[in-house]
Amino acid sequence: MPFRWLLHFLLFPVILAHFPNFATKKDSAAISSSIVSDRCFCELKGNVDECECSVDIVDKFNNYRIYPLMKNLLAKNYFRFFKVNLWKPCPFWEDDGGCVLKSCAVESCPAEKMPAGIYNSHKSIYFGPVNNPTLIEETCANNEQLGYLNTSLSKEMSDDLALWKLHDENLKSFCDIEDEESSHSVFVDLLLNPEKYTGYKGHSAQRIWRSIYEENCFKPKRGYGPYIDSTNVGDLCLEKRAFYRAISGLHTSINVHLCADYLLNRGVSTLEKNQWGPNVEEFQRRFDPELTNGEGPQRLRNLYFLYLLELRALAKAAPFLEQLDFYTGNASEDSEVYTAVHDLLRHVKKFEPHFNETSMFSGGTQAKKLKAEFRHHFRNVTQIMDCVGCEKCKLWGKLQIQGLGTALKILFSGSFDQADPTAFDLASMRRTHFQLSRNEIVSLFNAFGRLTHSIYSLEEFR
Repeated sequence: MPFRWLLHFLLFPVILAHFPNFATKKDSAAISSSIVSDRCFCELKGNVDECECSVDIVDKFNNYRIYPLMKNLLAKNYFRFFKVNLWKPCPFWEDDGGCVLKSCAVESCPAEKMPAGIYNSHKSIYFGPVNNPTLIEETCANNEQLGYLNTSLSKEMSDDLALWKLHDENLKSFCDIEDEESSHSVFVDLLLNPEKYTGYKGHSAQRIWRSIYEENCFKPKRGYGPYIDSTNVGDLCLEKRAFYRAISGLHTSINVHLCADYLLNRGVSTLEKNQWGPNVEEFQRRFDPELTNGEGPQRLRNLYFLYLLELRALAKAAPFLEQLDFYTGNASEDSEVYTAVHDLLRHVKKFEPHFNETSMFSGGTQAKKLKAEFRHHFRNVTQIMDCVGCEKCKLWGKLQIQGLGTALKILFSGSFDQADPTAFDLASMRRTHFQLSRNEIVSLFNAFGRLTHSIYSLEEFR
């Protein structure tokens, strides 16, 4: 080795000692990032709260099996069109003005761009079409009889029957189901209106979540302050803990989506496009324990709780869902969706450590009273979504709340009696009183799809 190169080699550590930032700035940033990561993800280990399943198992199951299936499935026509009323007035306080940013707006889907099978047959109660031609003939015959009977009813009586029907459905529903029936409801293409950061924040956005946590989440009888957090949730019973964890998990999931698809750079001209992508600093602001009074890591754990709850609902509803054709009028795509749903549900049913709902609301009168209170609180949360001032935020908030409400309906309405095989027979749906609207099915799958995306995104942030 030439002498000058040997001298450089020997003196290099001395040079670094005098100029530490010369080669260690990047290393320092990496170390700092690692410390932040350790803080944010420090609680993501061991079993998920209230569940017999580890975080690590959920990560592997979701990221390698479920997320790829859901990403492909939700791009299909049956699941991309959602009917929603975005113009219902807020029932709790006066409107303080909506989001005026262009990114907040939602573009509805005109009839001519809708799949004919969805637009023409979109009804509140979904019965088919089904695989068995005999069932189709029976359903048509029943519809003809009902149609003949209805022609003799006065408008007042028809309106009364509609209200009675809505009341009966609301008894088992955890959501306000008026949206689908409203003349103000429109179809929205979810792929053209993706959930992402819109700039909606400040007092209006904070009041939404403050109202949910302070006024609609259950609280311990002893005074702990205005709302529940990880320090006092243990003083609640199982059902009330589950309510809080589900709401917190949904809130966390939405925050992860906004951080994962953040507006990093706004184009300064019409020729320059906006740049979107993950914002690590924003993720840290929302989940670093040093910036969230220690709550951030526990909020991430609650995301896993909600994931397992909705996963269990899909598994429980699988015998019903497997009988649907997911009809849109496009025979080729309908066949693909039918196969994809069956493939998804096969994996879902195989996953053994689900959330166990059988331990909730067990008992006599007190349990019934608690379930009614649980349903009332959740229905209030669904109505708070009408107070969101950003159209796109309202769309995805209402969809995910309805998806969670549909999961709760499946788990706790009592309609799914596994001991009764006819409970899943579409021909006997009128007798068993179990029904899911197309909107409920779409919201259930899309809400769970958002959770799968959140957990997948956590690995990228980690």
